Amino acid sequence: MRTRVRGWRWRHNPLRRRSDVVEAWTTLVVVLLLLLVAPLAGALTARWAYSGAEATALAQRADRHSVRAEVVGKIPDELPTVQGGRAHSFRTTVSWTEPGEGRRTATARVPAGSGDGDLVTVWFDARGRNVPEPPDAVSVWQHAATMGVCATAGTAGVILLGRVAVRQVATRRRLAEWEAEWARTEPEWTRRRPA
Repeated sequence: MRTRVRGWRWRHNPLRRRSDVVEAWTTLVVVLLLLLVAPLAGALTARWAYSGAEATALAQRADRHSVRAEVVGKIPDELPTVQGGRAHSFRTTVSWTEPGEGRRTATARVPAGSGDGDLVTVWFDARGRNVPEPPDAVSVWQHAATMGVCATAGTAGVILLGRVAVRQVATRRRLAEWEAEWARTEPEWTRRRPA
């Protein structure tokens, strides 16, 4: 039968060792760190990630523009296989009319399933290169939330690893103290003389 006495490490008793007190205080500090520091680290990281992603998105929105273009190039006979549930795109020639500049043609990525003559939205940067669509507000928030959750989990992991290290040191110390006391007490109990 096993009896558990709550708080024995906090109360004064003859079996309590200094390593027990250290372990009890460490547990209290770990709980406080997990409740305060880990969420704070996640919130600060999410805020930092949000401002960085928002700045990048704004810069990309200022540099990129979309056009409605007609697919005029050759469509590949065989499209690449779908990986991870994501629809693939392929490169082909598209054509569109820009006001004041006339008809333009370029190579761009178009969604899988587009056929000759279909109208698609493609994005170009200031130099005329085909680029992906700039991130929208939802993508920026998703990035910030992901970074925050990862920072919170990482901080919690470091705190818990520290707790494990302190507990191992406390256990080693406790066993060494018990062994030293047993070395002093054993001769009295067993009536043997130390060698």
